[in-house]
Amino acid sequence: MRADFYLIDKPRFREQPLLLVCELAKRAFAAQQPTLILARDHAQAEAIDELLWAFDEDAFIPHQLAGDDDDADTAVLIVPPGVDTPDRPLVINLREGCPGGNCQRVLEVVAADPAERDGSRERWREYQRRGFELHKNDM
Repeated sequence: MRADFYLIDKPRFREQPLLLVCELAKRAFAAQQPTLILARDHAQAEAIDELLWAFDEDAFIPHQLAGDDDDADTAVLIVPPGVDTPDRPLVINLREGCPGGNCQRVLEVVAADPAERDGSRERWREYQRRGFELHKNDM
């Protein structure tokens, strides 16, 4: 089990942190890893849904908001709070808390905002406690 923290610093991602989420989803899809994106709220889930269509005109990433019959067949599921989905090996987490369930790898996208950084430290300690291998990436 592994958790990677992506700490946003570059202007491109500072202005639009969800771009980094899209880049990570694109990489996961290229690696054929079924992915859950745990959105903080419905508005964020919809913003990610829109951006995944638009951010890279050469990339097609099959994705949808979770809660449909064909969820199991969709490579990238965007999960708003309150929607239950089966576990997947890769989770991109945008929420305050650590994801439950069984995942092999968690990608944490941490905005440049000081409050976000504080929350990420809490999650770092929680993953440590759960025995995850931890990595930090400055983006």
